[in-house]
Amino acid sequence: MSSILVGVCGWGDHDIYPPGTKPTDKLSLYAGHFPVVEVDSTFYAIATADRMEKWAKSTPDAFRFVVKAYRELTGHGRVGKAPERSWTELVQETKASLHPLQEAGKLSLLLFQFPPWYDCKESHVRYIQKVRHAFAEYPVAIEFRHQSWFAPAYRQKSLAFLANEGLVHVVCDEPQVPDGSVPIITEVTNKEQVLIRFHGRNAKGWSDSKNPNWRDIRYAYRYSSTELDEWVQRVKRMKKETEQMILLFNNNSQGDAVDNAKQFIQKCGITYTNLAPRQTELF
Repeated sequence: MSSILVGVCGWGDHDIYPPGTKPTDKLSLYAGHFPVVEVDSTFYAIATADRMEKWAKSTPDAFRFVVKAYRELTGHGRVGKAPERSWTELVQETKASLHPLQEAGKLSLLLFQFPPWYDCKESHVRYIQKVRHAFAEYPVAIEFRHQSWFAPAYRQKSLAFLANEGLVHVVCDEPQVPDGSVPIITEVTNKEQVLIRFHGRNAKGWSDSKNPNWRDIRYAYRYSSTELDEWVQRVKRMKKETEQMILLFNNNSQGDAVDNAKQFIQKCGITYTNLAPRQTELF
């Protein structure tokens, strides 16, 4: 079961640090709790190689990162004062950024999370192929957020496309609403890795984009013990089809991700032996 890595999205805002912990010390402390983390800050700005190198050096040898691709590479567009860069420049900067993690053997996946309006059509399929080609030397995961990819007429074609391109299909647990969500599809498209992301099941908050606090409440949800049990069974089945599984809890609008992640680890009977020492707990 050690090839099932459970963690959370980001490490800065979780309630696992002693009071007064410096932001620069949080990752090394986080690595005492979990063996993997999603780097979500890279969606907003491509991190420098120096920063990635510091992250690599501050975590144990067995620690792993899932890095979220920058927003201009996933169709979300450029924001505000971000510099204008060509596709080639964006790809080169991303590769330079990832190099320290790749060299350290700590990069598990480069995650491309496409926007809710990114539907299933030929031009988008071609773009994903372009991404696969540009980042051929990296393990790439694809998260769809438009239901059309999994409509009855396209579901198997979408999964076959990902499998043929060697891409990891991101399995999502999220609120099931008429528009703006995808169903739970526990199909494995890559024999080396699986990525599951838990967004919570706050249906009202998920769709209430007119609420000024929408982004704060969207992921406000605590999974029940029964809901986690459902996933224990799914993970056991999927584990037979792949070498490594990564589960990331993103339901942290109200601080629930860490608790649910630790619950899940316990339910699976997992013991991680390569975490960073948690010296603060000795006193």
